[in-house]
Amino acid sequence: MYKYEKKDKKGVLTINISSEEWENAVEKSYEENKGKFNIQGFRKGKAPRKVIEQNYGDTVFFDDAFDHAVSEEYSKFLSENTNVIPVEQPRVTDNKFTADKGLEVVLEFELMPEFELPSFKGLKAKKAAVNVSDEQINAELESERQSHARYVEEDKTAENGDFAVIDFTGYVDDVKFDGGEAKDYRLELGSHTFIEGFEDQIVGMKKGEEKDVKVTFPENYPAENLKGKPAVFKVTLKKVEKKELPEIDDKYISDTTEFETVEEYKRSIKENLTKLEDERAERDYEVALLDEIAELSHIEVPQSMVEHEVHHMVEDFEHRLSHQGMTLQNYLEYVGKTLDEFKKDRESDAEKNIKTRLVLQKIISENKITATSEELDKNIEEYALRYNMTLDDFKKAMSPNDYAYFENNVIMTKVLDLIKEQSK
Repeated sequence: MYKYEKKDKKGVLTINISSEEWENAVEKSYEENKGKFNIQGFRKGKAPRKVIEQNYGDTVFFDDAFDHAVSEEYSKFLSENTNVIPVEQPRVTDNKFTADKGLEVVLEFELMPEFELPSFKGLKAKKAAVNVSDEQINAELESERQSHARYVEEDKTAENGDFAVIDFTGYVDDVKFDGGEAKDYRLELGSHTFIEGFEDQIVGMKKGEEKDVKVTFPENYPAENLKGKPAVFKVTLKKVEKKELPEIDDKYISDTTEFETVEEYKRSIKENLTKLEDERAERDYEVALLDEIAELSHIEVPQSMVEHEVHHMVEDFEHRLSHQGMTLQNYLEYVGKTLDEFKKDRESDAEKNIKTRLVLQKIISENKITATSEELDKNIEEYALRYNMTLDDFKKAMSPNDYAYFENNVIMTKVLDLIKEQSK
């Protein structure tokens, strides 16, 4: 039996377990745990409950019985009151037990925030105008030029601006360290790509020359075992090269692309950039609309939800760092922050993420937005065509998570289309 009341933004649930129900819970705990006790004169798991209680205390099964009885009644409460949505595990704030009346437990938990969606009419967010500049087009041309660069060997000593092709092996305290070795590495001298002082010592070397390059890793170097340590790199200069870039003219364009002239190629670049910029502007517009709706909804997010979201954000960041061969601790030392400071910095983004999710869930719920099988198939087929696969073959290779992804795509598209249409 239970009694529920809402106090401010919290739910308070009082659960009453009768003496008979409590006895049943204790007996259930005994049956589940009796095999854990060794009692002289009894095979393991065969000792009567009374004997175990005499040896280990009358309350030996109480903790487990308490968890059983309370969680069972709490689950029953949630199933019968689907409108009550806790955002955290309940906390026991009070409990009383008497042999004649049984157990009374008071649970408290923060509730999912309640809010009303604002009208979408007259939202201020606007899609930015797209304008591809000549500078952007020229930057793409330069990128194309750089991608077709040739490296020509020269018989000379290495100078700043040259590309030195080197083999090197690094040592700290006369011991090789991970990541400190490479073969045929092309290094642009003067680019400050390597540790300060490394490139300067390559300047003046000749092809085939070997040299011990002495440097000191900076104090804020990401790798814990190297920061601040003096190191020696045994370097062999394989060759000295100059970079030669092609001239972008009509002949070059006709030889290397599907276009005949530079102007045709630049028009194609502009079309592609315009498409990309328009897609980016559309995404930014959609984010701005959702942000505006979330702010107008005046959602008060419980701190427990923010902490939970921050926890997941930190876990995700740590996972991405691991792919770069770096630990979270290394990163924190590099940026000079404690873990608590790092988490604090993410609270604002965490709260924003939660508000956006809550707004989306409410829009979907209130407008009964779903993905029909036809809409889902159409969305999946667009992806299948990219891999030259039929819809049926693509679907056979899909996992349940893939289906959820495509379903979310369809629903999100319908949500955003609804907002855009009404905001006009």
